[in-house]
Amino acid sequence: MNDLGKTIARYRKERGLNQSQLAEELKDYNICVKQNTVSAWESGITQPSARQLLAICEILDIYDVYTEFIGKNPINPFRNLNEEGMKKVMDYIHLLEKSGDYKRAEIIPLHLIRERKVFYTTVSAGTGSFLDGEDYEMYSSPDIPEESTFGVHVSGDSMEPRYHDRDLIWIEQTEQLEDGEIGIFYLDGNAYVKKFQNNKKGTYLISLNKKYDPIPVTENSSFKIFGRVLS
Repeated sequence: MNDLGKTIARYRKERGLNQSQLAEELKDYNICVKQNTVSAWESGITQPSARQLLAICEILDIYDVYTEFIGKNPINPFRNLNEEGMKKVMDYIHLLEKSGDYKRAEIIPLHLIRERKVFYTTVSAGTGSFLDGEDYEMYSSPDIPEESTFGVHVSGDSMEPRYHDRDLIWIEQTEQLEDGEIGIFYLDGNAYVKKFQNNKKGTYLISLNKKYDPIPVTENSSFKIFGRVLS
């Protein structure tokens, strides 16, 4: 194991810092020590804590902590290479980075991954089918809208070109929709995804595909709004 204090002193001098200046830079890491503390570290009288050592390494640009303080790093890919070999490796790394084909996959924080119910029974965009409230699976994805309550698959082509057969759509559960909003509805035993028309011309469920006629909602209809389509 290498002498910790001597290693700190060597890097400090290479950076052109005296012991007081190193102590001053440690204040940026909320580490308050004096020059005599740094001196004690370097002489081996005391040792910095893990937090203090990590801050020192960052200040002094000590990147391979294992090699500098313990010895030859068994997982360091440069361990058996001379300077020319290391330069060739770095040149190749730069080429890989420049290509853009080998970027690290984006890590999605767990708190951004949402989970919602997705119903097995499709909500028909054509003739209508009943939405079974108990038949579902849980679906997890960062792409689920935060406001959504559940998801359901479209069946049919009456909402093309916006929604296609088997598309997964996300729903914000609500019993109120404004004229012109797209939602899912219960009407006389069937479930539909449609555009809601509710104005002086009457109340209708409208298909975006013009080959389908509007479905009227009358005073005698058994009608309920399930929710608003978010995607």
